Amino acid sequence: MSGLSIDHGGAISVDPDDLRRTARRLDAVAEAYRDARRLLARAYEFVVDTPGLSARMDLVGFHVVGERVEELRDECEDTIESTLLMADVYEYVELRVQWLMDERSAAGREAREGMRRLEDADARIPGMAADLLDQWRVERFEGLITQMPWGGFLGPVFLPLAFIGGGTSLGVVPRGAKLHGKAEPVSVAPVKASTPAGAPAGLEGAVLRIPEKRGAQVAVEKYSFAGGTSTYVVYIKGTQTFAPGDWGGRDPWDMKSNSELYSGRRSASYDATIAALEAAGARPGDQVAVVAHSQGGAVATYVAMQSEYDVPVVITAGSPIDPTLRDDQTLVTLGHTDDGVRALSGGGSPGGTGTADSITITREQDPGFTTNDVGIPHHLASYGELAAQADASGDPRIEELDAFWQRLDEAEVIERTEFRAERVAKED
Repeated sequence: MSGLSIDHGGAISVDPDDLRRTARRLDAVAEAYRDARRLLARAYEFVVDTPGLSARMDLVGFHVVGERVEELRDECEDTIESTLLMADVYEYVELRVQWLMDERSAAGREAREGMRRLEDADARIPGMAADLLDQWRVERFEGLITQMPWGGFLGPVFLPLAFIGGGTSLGVVPRGAKLHGKAEPVSVAPVKASTPAGAPAGLEGAVLRIPEKRGAQVAVEKYSFAGGTSTYVVYIKGTQTFAPGDWGGRDPWDMKSNSELYSGRRSASYDATIAALEAAGARPGDQVAVVAHSQGGAVATYVAMQSEYDVPVVITAGSPIDPTLRDDQTLVTLGHTDDGVRALSGGGSPGGTGTADSITITREQDPGFTTNDVGIPHHLASYGELAAQADASGDPRIEELDAFWQRLDEAEVIERTEFRAERVAKED
């Protein structure tokens, strides 16, 4: 496995507002250096102006210390300038993404005005943003490209789809988008109930609560608090049948649903997920967090963007599409760069989305080209390993996510129900 990367998403390493807050903190440090320099200068003058005192003091030492403080102040001010410039570049990338996704809307026009404002403020910004995007475009399929020689199979199959996802923007669902059309009716029934001792322990714990064995495609945990409020966490698994003969069959988690979700059409797997939440007691306006793998990530995208639930956290692993979330929704995206299904997202959005704590976590699961490249980077267990690496990274955004699970641990009652969904055949 190659090195772990955690950033804000796409070409953005850190949320621009976080960078500006860092710059403000650095400015306070710089001001302390300025004060220290002034105090040293005043002390030096006092020593020199006081008869007989300079002979007993190390004036050279005064000078050396003063020069060093001045150097530190200058370094701090240079860092502030470069930090603010990088924040503007990241903001420019995000505004450009917004503008290109919807040039004709009021939001698109507002984004273009923001770009012009930044262009006028510093002529370097557009070029730096273009370089940043070029680098991201080269690196986003790095793990997949190394698979090209393997049997002549994986590269020809997945790489064109990856570029289609990026080139057509099918891999990123724009803000305001909703599924259209009507899916086949589904039946949803509980198949297992349990009472977990607590909320997931970190990101790995959350990912590994996605139903893995056959028999259930969705699990819903209900966290009931004193006072009568409840929070729900829904776990959605990935595609269960890939056979062409199963297209539109009993299991809604099939290639038909994949095709529908990728093209923005309503799928039976989406309707089944909403039905499972309703059966678990979730009502419009209730808080629902989503943890999902593969096709489940596509379902999660639309649960977060169009359902009537309040969705504060979305965690996807190996999802073929990415949502564009509001600034009060946190998105955690796990993706192996050598995962062909994840590559369908086209690398995701070049700009960040969601709260400042939203992150994209990537690595190449199996560098080079080996037999492991056939499916293993996409396995849920592989994403559990990636989540464990992220948990151990010490990244403050991961720690903020931990705070969400800790709040759930305060629930008085925790109930977990696993659901099995099937399409309802015409003769039923």
